[in-house]
Amino acid sequence: MKTLREVKIGETVNVVKLHGVGAVKRRIMDMGITKGVGVYVRKVAPLGDPIEVTVRGYELSLRKEDAGMIEVE
Repeated sequence: MKTLREVKIGETVNVVKLHGVGAVKRRIMDMGITKGVGVYVRKVAPLGDPIEVTVRGYELSLRKEDAGMIEVE
């Protein structure tokens, strides 16, 4: 299982599954990250948190903790 947290800068991946529960999963889905959507990793902060991605045509910053809940391929 590969998560968004492990994706290298410049890679584009597709979301397979969200592992969060309750409000956390709902928040991730409200940001546009749903099953099957493409996610491009733009930047990672020097200490690794946050991760900046492009999803559905807009830039989004995610905490490492949240990115670890997003399974990708």
